[in-house]
Amino acid sequence: MQSSIDPAIQRLLDGWLEAVKAADLERIVSHYSSDVLAFDAVAKLQFVGIEAYAEQWRASLNACQQGVFERHQLAVEQGGDIAFGHYLAYCGGKDEQGVEKASWVRVSFGLRRTAGEWRIVHEHFSIPFDMQSGQPLFDAKP
Repeated sequence: MQSSIDPAIQRLLDGWLEAVKAADLERIVSHYSSDVLAFDAVAKLQFVGIEAYAEQWRASLNACQQGVFERHQLAVEQGGDIAFGHYLAYCGGKDEQGVEKASWVRVSFGLRRTAGEWRIVHEHFSIPFDMQSGQPLFDAKP
């Protein structure tokens, strides 16, 4: 992966992160293409299109009050109008008693530049699991 990220891609990724931290659904969604395909770590197998993914984001934001989202080890590779990358994220929120419920997740993404603008066209959040028990490994750490 390249060590320097195209400034336009960095702005897209940083703008998305700021929107997530602000729990601003409209701003979050503005970073995706209308035909986004997303694989989230919860709920359904896949989300096809911006409307479906916006509903998933709405549910996630409602479930993660006082949320935390940190991005670590960001790497991006770009060629022409296509880019892909990955990072580790520490994310979650506080429950009704104020106890933080957060864990590390793996994130990969695909970007496409159309008419000079970068948008997220694919996103995949995942949590590792134990193959013997089938249970998610919420305590996994980098």
